[in-house]
Amino acid sequence: MMADRPADLIKEAFEQKTWNEIHMTDSWRVFKIISELVEGFEKLARIGPCVSIFGSARTHYNDKYYKLAEDIAYKLTRNGYGVITGGGPGIMEAANKGARRGNGKSVGINIDLPFEQRPNPYIDGDKLITFDHFFVRKVMFMKYAQGFIVLPGGFGTFDELFEAITLIQTRKIGKFPIILVGKKYWGGLLKWINEEMLAEEHNISPEDLNLFTPVDTSDEAVDYIVEFYSRYLLSPNF
Repeated sequence: MMADRPADLIKEAFEQKTWNEIHMTDSWRVFKIISELVEGFEKLARIGPCVSIFGSARTHYNDKYYKLAEDIAYKLTRNGYGVITGGGPGIMEAANKGARRGNGKSVGINIDLPFEQRPNPYIDGDKLITFDHFFVRKVMFMKYAQGFIVLPGGFGTFDELFEAITLIQTRKIGKFPIILVGKKYWGGLLKWINEEMLAEEHNISPEDLNLFTPVDTSDEAVDYIVEFYSRYLLSPNF
């Protein structure tokens, strides 16, 4: 059944529907979206300063990046910041685990998927939310974070990374720090951005390269967050 689902979705997109079918389906979807937004706003409005940590759901617990994510989250919480993740396994689990170990706030913004995604056990019981819609989930990532730390991941991680970059570039949110962990992993992408996107095609401005910072260690990542906010006299309140 699962293998046929993508084909079914494509066929469904081309099916002719009556106005009543369209009206009923879309109206109920609007209510569902509103309910997800309201639940997210109510649960996250008072969590205090947090950093969103993105990365692959497929990273094994023995992987160096799993251990790095856990260490980063632990050090963030020891500096007074909470941690927001996508709530699943891999890098997300590692970050929530580190936050739990540091006695900090551990938030999981989960997504209901037919594969791969399940809530990890290191999320605070009152701070787990599961969404059906990716875009609502991303609203929560962006709205309630004061920084973004991105470890190696796949398409979902890239989606979250470029969402943050775009919102900052277009001044829809403040210029919060974006930190890319693992210079080797991100090196090819950064080379392409420099050589093709900027130098060859002029699709971005030179100053856009200052929107993100590559690092290799947990200390570099956490120190950047702490130093950034020390300039604004922001002191975490938990």
